[in-house]
Amino acid sequence: MSEHIFLAPESVGNSRWREAFANARIFHGTRGLPAMTSGDVVWVAAELPRWRSLVTELRRSSPACAIVLLSLQPDQNEGLTGLELGVRGYCHALAAPSLLREVAAVVTHGGLWVGPDLMQRLLSSLTGRIGAGDRHASDRFSALSGRESEVARRVAAGRTNKEVARALDITERTVKAHLSAVFDKLGVRDRLQLVLRYGRAEQAEAALR
Repeated sequence: MSEHIFLAPESVGNSRWREAFANARIFHGTRGLPAMTSGDVVWVAAELPRWRSLVTELRRSSPACAIVLLSLQPDQNEGLTGLELGVRGYCHALAAPSLLREVAAVVTHGGLWVGPDLMQRLLSSLTGRIGAGDRHASDRFSALSGRESEVARRVAAGRTNKEVARALDITERTVKAHLSAVFDKLGVRDRLQLVLRYGRAEQAEAALR
């Protein structure tokens, strides 16, 4: 069973977290944190004074777990900062238990959870950055096979491995294999970098038309 670890100041503790996950464990500091493995989710409150360094440390010490950033006052810039640091999701700290469970399902299956406004901001932030390097990014996409390109396009659109598998009528294991090849060929380390690279390639192609 996945562990759900919440890191938040005492003022942000929320009964909805325990309602969402019967096994939720809430910590007000990093002392006593359990070892975390694949499938575990760490929910970090942006109200913590050093949440950025905390996320960075968690990424280093527990790379297999998924990190979700919670905020009492969600802000696109804060969300983008979290994504750049490697969080898999960003949502309101007072979200309904059903939504929290949905977020957990998405991030534990390798997906990204961000609102449509933030995703659009993420992609539109690439506007105006087209240059020679971006055209090379487009060239690298041409090295993908047809099926790898289909997988990359859907993952870049925020689909989970399960959703991609269903859309292409293949297994999740095959999706993971294609995605690994895509990462290697494009020189990216994760799904967020793929979103950024895909956006650059799409814009580069448009500029060349």
